[in-house]
Amino acid sequence: MSVELDVSKQIMWNRLISVVEEQAITLIKTAFCTSVREAGDLSAGVYDKRGRLIAQAVTGTPGHVNTMAESVFHFIDHFGYDDMKPGDVFVTNDPWKATGHLHDITVITPVFNRDQLVGFFGSTAHVVDIGGRGFGPDGRSVYEEGLLIPLTKLFYEGVVNKDLINILANNVREKDQVVGDFYSLAACNDTGRKRLLEMMAEFGLNDIEGVAEFIFQHSEAATIEKINQLPKGVYDYSMATDGYDEPLNLSVALTIDDGEILMDFAGSSPQSSFGINVPLVYSKAYGCYGLKCAIAPQVPNNWASLKPFKAEAPDNCILNAKRPAPVAVRHAIGHLVPDLVLGALKKAVPDVAPAEGASALWNLHVSLHKQGECEAETSEVLLFNSGGTGARPSLDGLSATAFPSGVHTMPVEVTESVGPIIIWRKELRPDSGGAGKHRGGLGQVIEFGAQKGYAFSFNAMFERVKHPAMGHAGGLSGASGNVYLKTGAPLKSKGLQFVEPGETVVLELPGGGGYGAATERSKEAVRSDIENGYVTQQAADELYLAPA
Repeated sequence: MSVELDVSKQIMWNRLISVVEEQAITLIKTAFCTSVREAGDLSAGVYDKRGRLIAQAVTGTPGHVNTMAESVFHFIDHFGYDDMKPGDVFVTNDPWKATGHLHDITVITPVFNRDQLVGFFGSTAHVVDIGGRGFGPDGRSVYEEGLLIPLTKLFYEGVVNKDLINILANNVREKDQVVGDFYSLAACNDTGRKRLLEMMAEFGLNDIEGVAEFIFQHSEAATIEKINQLPKGVYDYSMATDGYDEPLNLSVALTIDDGEILMDFAGSSPQSSFGINVPLVYSKAYGCYGLKCAIAPQVPNNWASLKPFKAEAPDNCILNAKRPAPVAVRHAIGHLVPDLVLGALKKAVPDVAPAEGASALWNLHVSLHKQGECEAETSEVLLFNSGGTGARPSLDGLSATAFPSGVHTMPVEVTESVGPIIIWRKELRPDSGGAGKHRGGLGQVIEFGAQKGYAFSFNAMFERVKHPAMGHAGGLSGASGNVYLKTGAPLKSKGLQFVEPGETVVLELPGGGGYGAATERSKEAVRSDIENGYVTQQAADELYLAPA
């Protein structure tokens, strides 16, 4: 009988995965912003009535999913169960209670079965604009970075909060896109709600507590089993990063103990006066993701499989910024946290962790307007671009691939369709992958400008320009990133910059570090790299074909 029950609950578990996938697909199909529709910068999940994440959609980013795993608790604490009614929808973009910066909107919908609360659906998406300075690192406090929406109701028993929508529409540059995305988030949660109730009716369930406990029990046990196979001890790692106008240090001490791993970020630099700071919830989200990829990649991601991973950091350090620190570009540092914790893990299990990668997305927020017209006519265009990943112990790194964020690169045609922007060139960058027995992934070269008659500015938020991705086990570093005008004039890697009409901006994205000595790379692999244009003959002669 117990075997039959286990099979039944396993079927329900798989069904929940399909429910949240349909939830995510609804968001993708109804979203207005290209970062959601094309890049998949979103998350979707289902929670039990205590706010514990049961299942997440495969589509989505760790920074959203793993921070949202804690968000529902804040809504429950704030509203209480007595203030939750059928048809209610809750919303916030509070960086410390959601996903780390104002541009991510988190929407939570309670689910009722016969007037009894049975759980929640949650979703998050990045909106193109949230007011303030715009998406960039120049703000000196969170108050400059845009509109902060406290935990509030987007819908009251099915009726939209018109006051909130009116405030939102009057504080953003792209009101149709942004307001539309709020409705898209509510719609995707409602899709999940309907499918869950259909599933409960089909299986004769009054609630989902039994399914949740089954999932939690097996997920936690499987994760702890993997952790207990690691050698116990304390393992540390440090990394230099570009920062805003001066370099920063990221440090971690990884304590592996019975059934848990603690990430202690003490030793990391103090928080910055610019918007590159990272709330701890985001640092933890990406630290957990890096460790889970290496230790227990087959275990589904939920409250119980995340539970054995702990994180702490001194207050007001770069990885534990406190309100009201500016945090708009928290991804530029936060995306490096997996490299940081994997570097420490490598000292415990040498043949698991990859070399460092480009890691941080090269996001680009471009504001374009016709010459001579007022700034109110500005078009906002958001682009996500990726460098190369670090080489793995037995495989090359991946080129132009977003690890750890997992978002897709937006197609050129889509980007050019939403604003007067031209992408002149977009191709892999030869010799950018760090040399090694296994080569780092390549970055890319991107050239862009405005259409004739338009002026533009852009917010740079780029990492790995002064501090490239380091190789492991004798592998060499990947190429550093670079940003400049096609005329050759250098540009800053962070901050708002204005570009004269007719000028073209060139981005050279960084490559991933190599793994193992370059002279150990097979001749067949080197020859293939040369033929495919990944490595030039000169670089091959100097790095790969030199005498041992």
